[in-house]
Amino acid sequence: MMIFIQGSYLARSSRSLHKVATMNDPIVTVQQGKLKGSILSLVDGSTCYSFKGVPYAQPPTGPLRFKAPEPPLQWQGIYEATKHGPSCPQVPTPMLSNEEKDENCLFLNIYTKSLQPKSKLPVMVFIHGGAFLSGSGDSSMYGPDFLLQHDVILVTINSRLEVFGFLCLNTRDVPGNAGLKDQVSALKWVKRNIEQFGGDPDNVTLFGESAGAASVAYHMISPMSKGLFHKVIAQSGTCIDDWSIQRDSIARAIRCGKFLGKETEDVNELLQYFRGLPSNDFIGLTLKTRLEDEKYRGLSILFAPVVEQKFDGVESFLNEEPLDILLSGNYNKVPLIIGYNSGEGLFTLSLQLKKAEFYNKHVKYLVPREIASKMEEDQMIEFGDRIKNFYVGDKNFGEHTAEAIVKFQTDVYFTYNIHRFVHFYRLSNQPVFAYRFNYETDLNIIKKLSGISLKGACHADDLFYFFHNEGNKDVYREKDKIKEIVFNLTKMWTNFAKFSNPTPDKSLGVTWPPTSSGREFMNLEEPLSFGQCPELERVKFWNKLYCDGGVPHIPTSRV
Repeated sequence: MMIFIQGSYLARSSRSLHKVATMNDPIVTVQQGKLKGSILSLVDGSTCYSFKGVPYAQPPTGPLRFKAPEPPLQWQGIYEATKHGPSCPQVPTPMLSNEEKDENCLFLNIYTKSLQPKSKLPVMVFIHGGAFLSGSGDSSMYGPDFLLQHDVILVTINSRLEVFGFLCLNTRDVPGNAGLKDQVSALKWVKRNIEQFGGDPDNVTLFGESAGAASVAYHMISPMSKGLFHKVIAQSGTCIDDWSIQRDSIARAIRCGKFLGKETEDVNELLQYFRGLPSNDFIGLTLKTRLEDEKYRGLSILFAPVVEQKFDGVESFLNEEPLDILLSGNYNKVPLIIGYNSGEGLFTLSLQLKKAEFYNKHVKYLVPREIASKMEEDQMIEFGDRIKNFYVGDKNFGEHTAEAIVKFQTDVYFTYNIHRFVHFYRLSNQPVFAYRFNYETDLNIIKKLSGISLKGACHADDLFYFFHNEGNKDVYREKDKIKEIVFNLTKMWTNFAKFSNPTPDKSLGVTWPPTSSGREFMNLEEPLSFGQCPELERVKFWNKLYCDGGVPHIPTSRV
């Protein structure tokens, strides 16, 4: 918890200030004051400097709730940055059950092996996934050990989630996208201060997974983020996915108000009511306020980035449709790594099996929102029949067609739109390194937890190859082959951060060139190989569907 004193803020409780630090405490001076970090032992036996829970903006509480973040204030004395700051209030998950949660959540963490400004180490800023409603950047999940083997700096961040980060009232105070504007504030803090941690402010790679990947893609198309990063890695997500954008935000806010006890369609009255409620009241409103269509069509990610209404004197993060910006070419052009996991849909299989009979009877819900929004019901049914027939023929969805369900979920939520994004972004003349992650080892922790024996790498399995955490530490320690795979993968990612090329030499025994047609992907598996994407026929099916649905798609000659 933070308390304000005459324009500065002091930390209290476990985040107390210390006027005197021991000689062994790393102390760095940033624009807001002095930070005291700690020494962190890494899994390879080396050490790094760790600065956790660093405030990059003012606490978004009280009158600042739902508003764009305000710049951080200076503090007096030495700020103790040895403990993660709270994450945004959220529904508990197994990975985050023990973390402190509070609306005062705008903190970042820095891990570096040098505190010399002249070191100019590449900086990698990671944005976590979690459907825009859960997660944090804490080391319990995103430990720096694997990436810091390769002489880079890792920064992880917390930002506002769900209603706190993505309420949109189309007003000057709450135009939307507060959570993405938090991320912009974190990037600005990095640009202004990272040199004091040995980093190069002119060589920042922004990377993220799932909703974090969608976020980094949004930064690519936002004028607010211009100049704050120089390369991007998007793992399993884009800004043109159905699940990555919010629609009908006012109606959603009104439903939330009704659920919480306030019946009004006056957004200003609603805002005053929301600001007076305890933070716990807002947790989980996504599922509690869904419409019938939203329960069955697509993923239930409903508080998400939004196209903002323009207001004089208010800086927008996004005020055009993402696809329109991408097609216009008016965006931040940087080198890009982008890809997906071969079995993304394994993550949602159990849920889809529970709904299988419903989908067999109501095929219209198989049609993505982007297409369905342009159709009458009879055409939706026709398209739904085409989708069902493509994946299961004359069979029904069920246990016996589980593999087909996984393919459908993988394609509709990830594969096709990543291919579509690659095609449109290639017109930027920036190098695009496309990949398909297909490793299946004991590090596929999410798949192991699901108990599913089907082939493929599940959604979020890739995270355990890039970050050391409680879930993978024992497996990593015990198996040399896994250490080799982790080293090679993290070397590609850090090579990209250093050289804008994941394989600048032959040290990994493979060359990963930029995709020339949009069809060529690096197969991240044993052994590594570069070639045509195995899902190409499925991509062609979806491309024809998008074409027939009147939605911008890949020219058929390019698929």
